[in-house]
Amino acid sequence: MTNQSCQEQFILLGFSDRPRLEQILFVFVLIFYLVTLVGNIVIILVSCLDPCLHTPMYFFLTNLSFLDLCFTTSSIPQLLFNLGSPDKTISYTGCAIRLFMFLGLGGTECVLLAVMAYDRFTAICKPLH
Repeated sequence: MTNQSCQEQFILLGFSDRPRLEQILFVFVLIFYLVTLVGNIVIILVSCLDPCLHTPMYFFLTNLSFLDLCFTTSSIPQLLFNLGSPDKTISYTGCAIRLFMFLGLGGTECVLLAVMAYDRFTAICKPLH
C-alpha cells in the first residue's frame, strides 16, 4: 500500500494566531498599495500627456513605473486576500505563477535600472554623442 494523500494547496499561516494584527496589517498594506498604484499611474499619465517630457529619461521612467505597477500587483493582492479572509491557502499553480511573475518582473526592473544608469552615464560623460 502506498500513501495516497496529496495536498493541492499551500497553507499560509502567517499571523493566523493574531487576528487583530492581521486587520492592522491589512489596512496598512492596502493603504501603501493604493498609494503605489496612484503614484505610478500619475507618473505614467504625466509623462505621456506632457509633450515637454518626451525625452529618453522620462521614457525610461514611464516604463519603470509600469513595471513597478506590475511588480506590486503580482504579489500584494494575494497578501491582502490572505490577511483579510479566513481562507489561508494558495494552490501550487497559483504559487508558481506568482513566483514566476515576481522573479521575472524583478529581473526586468533590474535590467531597466541598469539601462537607465548607462543612459545617465553616457549623457554625463559623452554629452555630444
